[in-house]
Amino acid sequence: MAISSPGIGSGLDVNGIVTKLMAVEAQPLTNLATKEAAFQAKLSAYGTLSGALSSFQNSVQGLSDPTKFQSLKATSSDTTIATASASSIAVAGSYALDISKIAQSQKLVAAGKTSTSTAIGLGGSTTLTFDFGTVTGTLAPYVPATGTGGTYSASSFVSNGNGVKTVTIDATNNSLTGIRDAINTAKIGVTASIVNDGGASPYRLVLSSDNAGLSNSLKISVSGDATVSSLLSHDPTGAVGVTQNMQQTLVAQNTELTVNGVFVSKTNSTLTDVIPGVTLNALKIGTSTVSVAQDSSGVTTAVEAFIKGYNDLAKTLKDSSSYDPATKKAGILQGDASVRTIQSQIRSLLGRSLTGNLTYTNLSQVGITLQKDGTLALDSAKLQTALASNPVDLAAVFSATGKASDSLVSYVSSTSNTKAGTYLLDVTQLATQGGMVGSAVAGLTITAGVNDTLSTTIDGIPATATLSPGVYASAAALAAEVQARINGISALSSAGVSVAVTQSGGTMTLTSNRYGSTSSVSVGGNGATNLLGAAPTSTTGVDVAGTFDGAAGSGSGQNLTGASGNAQGLKVLISGGAASSRGTVSFSQGYAYQLDLLITSFLSSSGAIAAVTDGTNRSIKDISNQRDVLNRRLASIEAQYRKQFTALDVAMASMSQTSSYLTQQLSALSSQTK
Repeated sequence: MAISSPGIGSGLDVNGIVTKLMAVEAQPLTNLATKEAAFQAKLSAYGTLSGALSSFQNSVQGLSDPTKFQSLKATSSDTTIATASASSIAVAGSYALDISKIAQSQKLVAAGKTSTSTAIGLGGSTTLTFDFGTVTGTLAPYVPATGTGGTYSASSFVSNGNGVKTVTIDATNNSLTGIRDAINTAKIGVTASIVNDGGASPYRLVLSSDNAGLSNSLKISVSGDATVSSLLSHDPTGAVGVTQNMQQTLVAQNTELTVNGVFVSKTNSTLTDVIPGVTLNALKIGTSTVSVAQDSSGVTTAVEAFIKGYNDLAKTLKDSSSYDPATKKAGILQGDASVRTIQSQIRSLLGRSLTGNLTYTNLSQVGITLQKDGTLALDSAKLQTALASNPVDLAAVFSATGKASDSLVSYVSSTSNTKAGTYLLDVTQLATQGGMVGSAVAGLTITAGVNDTLSTTIDGIPATATLSPGVYASAAALAAEVQARINGISALSSAGVSVAVTQSGGTMTLTSNRYGSTSSVSVGGNGATNLLGAAPTSTTGVDVAGTFDGAAGSGSGQNLTGASGNAQGLKVLISGGAASSRGTVSFSQGYAYQLDLLITSFLSSSGAIAAVTDGTNRSIKDISNQRDVLNRRLASIEAQYRKQFTALDVAMASMSQTSSYLTQQLSALSSQTK
């Protein structure tokens, strides 16, 4: 096959001609590239806009939580005596503290042993049962120097009702070390340790209640090995050396103090319920003054972030859509409908007045104003005045929140379906707790295997409790035992289920601590009749029922939620009162709450940004398809041009050869005629 190169035969620049012709043919590619670059620039601009919207939304969400506006701070005049912190439900004021005692845990010590590893007893299965409660009676103080005292006489023990705990000792752990580790591993609220006192039998087991306070003293019952029992049984009401075998080295003690002159006694040194919404930490004996005041720093910071976020977004929108006469350049998104939509909807929202029973209905009333250049500005003094006068009303300017006219009705939450407005609330049924009431006075004698077992079902959860045998001093003591045994069952406590056991004239009542239709108490077992009589009465709780503006709500426990209409999704807590008209519940949707929803709609998969982005991406893809088609067409055209000009080249080369031949022949003829 001959090798050829265009233009060699004729001198025609075929490659140059084809290249120039193809440059003209390829002009549409340049136009497509220009269009694609413009679309890519738009995509980048949409990305920048999306980022600005997200940043603004973050600042908006910083104002969407109504509790931020109710933030309080508590300060102590002497932080070595007490420290304090405040939640949103606290009330501003000053509280004088005079602390006389600091809560402490009870500590018990067992008789000494010569070894920590020697077996104690025969190794049979032994159960240690720990109950927690209050001991009253005569105490012989413990004398460390002589190791004497630390025992009670003429005493009583009343369980705190929080549940009993058990630990099993057997041949695998019946030494001081084994007993210590078994107790600590069980995590029952008791810490065990071993102390060497340097005596003839130096190793002594020390038990400490993990929780401080008078009501957390220990009663330890031992069933099984007699030797273990003689070491560890500790019934403060029993005989010393018989069932009271451990010595109390440190008495359980409450924190005692006065608050503005009112005496207070609490089991902990951390006091969460003395002053509503304030947590006090008692550190040592002495006096201090705790001041509770509004903490405005968080709100101010959040409002400033909101204004900055809006102004940054406004700049992004302006830069991307306006015309700069100085540079004579238009923004990439000038005239873009989505940009106009975002601008107009945000400005419209900020410019409209809020609806509802509100103190403040627009931003200017709390110091936020729209400037001529389209930015927001803050009057800090006006904001602080609004925050100081009524933080709840200020919260309504920004967040979705509700307020009830009845003090026993409180706003809980709402949904996006809830409309702003004031609703008449009628409660037709209060929520109740399920329970069981005895039909006869409870028997105070509990006998193992005879009447010591209670098969209970609390709020639908079955569990079995076993009562400690013995003759109880009073119905109150038996009630405390029953409550402690039931509430100590892990199946119930892990589910957050518990009961309160009370007595009146010796007749027992068991009440679920939950409200509503899921609240119930059922008791069976061999101890049921002795405890509750032959025909106890059982009642199941009911849910709250009522209406918002006449439309029925949905009840769940003490919570009533609007099920339809404008109040749909509005949830309130009915904590008491009567089944009657309960005033009004006002609900408002503040600017931050509404902006959050609006921006979410802009950024959603079906929102304005996604729509234009998807459209732009489709245009870019279409350009890519057009480019592919055009490239294939150009390849075909180039091949055709090359074919045509190659043929022309061959023809011209042939003609050139013929011309040369003829010239030679004519020249030869001419020479012959001379």
